[in-house]
Amino acid sequence: MFSLAPRKLLTRAAQQSSRRSKSTTNSGPSLLEGDAGGLATRAHHTMTTSLAVATPILFLVPDSYTDGIINKGIELFLTVNIAGHSWVGLNYVVTDYVPKISKALLMPARVANMGIAVVTLVGLSKIALTSPGGIKGAVKGLWNPKSKKDNLSE
Repeated sequence: MFSLAPRKLLTRAAQQSSRRSKSTTNSGPSLLEGDAGGLATRAHHTMTTSLAVATPILFLVPDSYTDGIINKGIELFLTVNIAGHSWVGLNYVVTDYVPKISKALLMPARVANMGIAVVTLVGLSKIALTSPGGIKGAVKGLWNPKSKKDNLSE
């Protein structure tokens, strides 16, 4: 057989294709493995960038500009990004550190991580949609001094 490629390159290419075919026959990563694959890494980096850009914008723009549907839309966008970012990021932590303790704890840790992400998503969504000031108002309320009326009732 005539070929321009050296024999070593052809052998290496055949080995790599057989590795790929073996890995594709597996069922693939579980849904709970939020850190598996290049797509998860790209999504995590995209969420990091969007949080780094959108969060300061939300908190620095005056309330009069973002009241209403615009504020709720931005806050829901942030809510999804925060929950997704924590889910993928904590999966990286689980993958790195839990097997050092016990490999049997890996899947329960992933389930707990998914629960944390769901609670975060539901809780922040509720604040964003039902709270008068949304997430922005809740965070700003942490630094508002108590009124004299609140101090008298305690």
